[in-house]
Amino acid sequence: MFKFDLDDHSIKSIHFIGIGGVSMSGIAHLLLDNGFSVTGSDRERNPHTLKLESMGVKVYYGQKAENINNPDIIVYTDAILPDNDELIYAKSLDIPVVTRGVFLGALMRNYKHSIAISGSHGKSTVTSMVTEILVNSEYNPSILLGGDLDTIEGNVLVGDRDYLVTEACEYKANILNYYPSTVIVLNISEDHLDFYKNIDHIVSTFIGYMKNLDEDSNAIINIDDKNCIPLLDHIKGHVHTFGMHNPNADYSIENIEHDEIGRPSFTLKAKKGESIDIKLPIIGDFNMYNAASAAIAMLVTGIDKELIIKQLANYKALHRRMEIVGQYNGANIMTDYGHHPTEIKNTLSALGSHKQNRLVCVFQPHTFSRTKALLNEFSDSFYDADEVIVTDIYAAREHFDPSIHSNDLVKLLVEKGVNAKYIPTFEEAKDHIYNTVEPNDLVMTTGCGIPHLLAYMIANNQDFESAGPLSA
Repeated sequence: MFKFDLDDHSIKSIHFIGIGGVSMSGIAHLLLDNGFSVTGSDRERNPHTLKLESMGVKVYYGQKAENINNPDIIVYTDAILPDNDELIYAKSLDIPVVTRGVFLGALMRNYKHSIAISGSHGKSTVTSMVTEILVNSEYNPSILLGGDLDTIEGNVLVGDRDYLVTEACEYKANILNYYPSTVIVLNISEDHLDFYKNIDHIVSTFIGYMKNLDEDSNAIINIDDKNCIPLLDHIKGHVHTFGMHNPNADYSIENIEHDEIGRPSFTLKAKKGESIDIKLPIIGDFNMYNAASAAIAMLVTGIDKELIIKQLANYKALHRRMEIVGQYNGANIMTDYGHHPTEIKNTLSALGSHKQNRLVCVFQPHTFSRTKALLNEFSDSFYDADEVIVTDIYAAREHFDPSIHSNDLVKLLVEKGVNAKYIPTFEEAKDHIYNTVEPNDLVMTTGCGIPHLLAYMIANNQDFESAGPLSA
């Protein structure tokens, strides 16, 4: 097992292949603040690489063997393909070369409380909710977020060794490398099917993750999700289940009310101990699950109940999570990170319940493999939208696949009665919105590629280049 000690400064230099990723850049920042020398490479500049460069990190653009200059450890992201020249050279060296997941797992062991948030949906939101609570407590936490939060001015906060809060994504079974003291499992859905065979494969991986937990650990599990139930028999530590109106749950979400624009409040009723009343400043009933899990994680690690209530009531959402970026012609322009059918369906349902006029959704599918594997599920996710625009697929780490196209999704949507159309580029989508948008419409761009750039293009009347990654 790979081990890493933050106090072992016989290790001087660490090199990151793919340093611009949200998690990789956060880990690099944390190591830099702990006195290590950090270098890295990526395909192109982005806000994370620019921030690291401003802190003195040498970042190479383009991935070549000569980027590596005698580091003690090399960390690479899962987005790096095996034929990458820099990775091939790295593996020829007589030093540890580990994935981001392996390194993060070793990093967790340096903290008294390591809180890892898992689930197909909601990880970043829960991580940011826990962050909002802890940064206002007596503690000085370290945070690794999958998005940007204004409270910590970005995606990372370097604190002391009491708390490390991080997302724990299941992609490529990375969770099997993690041994946190507290784990949250929000839900388990069919996703990342470029790696997993099926849902059973995903569930079995989560079971393996539960087996990593020791007798003193806390596992917070959503038992309203049927795929989470098999995990319960494999946890040696303390189990804290939660659900909505669920008599079998240790914590049940009850007494649900909504204000005039749909923001929920509820009682988190404990079978044992004291219940708490929670009021959220954001819409979406799925956020009650997110808030409940964050509250339980804080309660079981000894955080004051009144602080939890106060900070959840004042919660500031992450960027790209139902974020309003501006207006055009009296319409609100919003962007969201949702890229899985369940996420999109839940978000559109929440927005559709409180729209004033039309709800227009522009979807940029993310990866050929996900679009192909979940095509039917995607076609059932957009019923709450009055118009759906599907742009070209964002390939991300994948090569072009001619067997799947955005038009395949559009055809299915139209067959199911959805007003959908294929518009390949952001420039064309912007022109269409400008020609059709009406006052009090809500236009939402969604996906985990770069659809936020389209939202800025519409709201600020920019072209793609000026709304690009460096200014988004």
